[in-house]
Amino acid sequence: MQQVFSLFTNLFPVWVLLCCAVALFEPTAFTWFSGPLIVWGLGIIMLGMGITLKLDDFRQVMRMPRSVGTGIAAQFILMPACAWGIAHTLNLPVPYKVGLILVACCPGGTASNVVTYLARANVALSVLMTMCSTAVAIVLTPVLTGWLAGHYVPVNGWQLFASMIKIVLLPLVLGISLNHLFPKAVRFVLPVGPLVAVVVIALICASIIGANAAAVRESGLALLGAVFMLHGAAFASGYLFARLFGFGPTVCRTVSIEVGMQNSGLATVLARAHFANPLTAIPCAISAVVHSVIGSLLAAYWRMRPAER
Repeated sequence: MQQVFSLFTNLFPVWVLLCCAVALFEPTAFTWFSGPLIVWGLGIIMLGMGITLKLDDFRQVMRMPRSVGTGIAAQFILMPACAWGIAHTLNLPVPYKVGLILVACCPGGTASNVVTYLARANVALSVLMTMCSTAVAIVLTPVLTGWLAGHYVPVNGWQLFASMIKIVLLPLVLGISLNHLFPKAVRFVLPVGPLVAVVVIALICASIIGANAAAVRESGLALLGAVFMLHGAAFASGYLFARLFGFGPTVCRTVSIEVGMQNSGLATVLARAHFANPLTAIPCAISAVVHSVIGSLLAAYWRMRPAER
């Protein structure tokens, strides 16, 4: 059964792509998953991430601080800079500019751990980077979003910060506590966690696409091209950034995947909760599809060309 769960989890780009494609032409198939369901769904994903963590995992960061620090720096410097540059250069409509910047200011997503595994890169480093970027994002996501997107629309940094506490920090702390207090029960549910995350992410993205299907079809290639440029630049610059600091191919590939794959579900929830224009969430939903496709293609390529560890 565990192998079946792993197979379905590894095919997460297929499920996200299929759900979003269906939502584009049959919106009602997914628009039922909206409002509080999206927030609760993301909370479940964060809880699932929390139960995979132990207190010893935080000590692991101290054993590889340079590689983790390089990845976190790349995550919150390169990705937001790329988003601002692309949004400004392409002169996208304001809601799309803000959505693109918002998703770039979010932490790495748990899907990056799956892609890192498929790419035969450093899974332990990927998990640590996701964990640390998520923790740091509680402060940096509101600050960076307000700084870069505040030129276009009013951004209430304190409200964003409060949402990060509620949606990210509390479920993580609860998950870590459950792992510490009830390890046997946690081991029982762990195999199902990644699959649940994939299903929820697919539902969130398809729901946003379905609710704004006409706008997505109208914006078409322009918005899709902008999101592709953002993630393509992030994957490439993440690799080069790690290379610049003297890391080998395995770490460079891990950093590339972590920088290129965002927590698009979190960005979507924040966009819906804190920005009046519903179109702001569209780049965030499309981001989940695009980074999944690019990450999977890179993983397939790197899997055929194993790096020396």
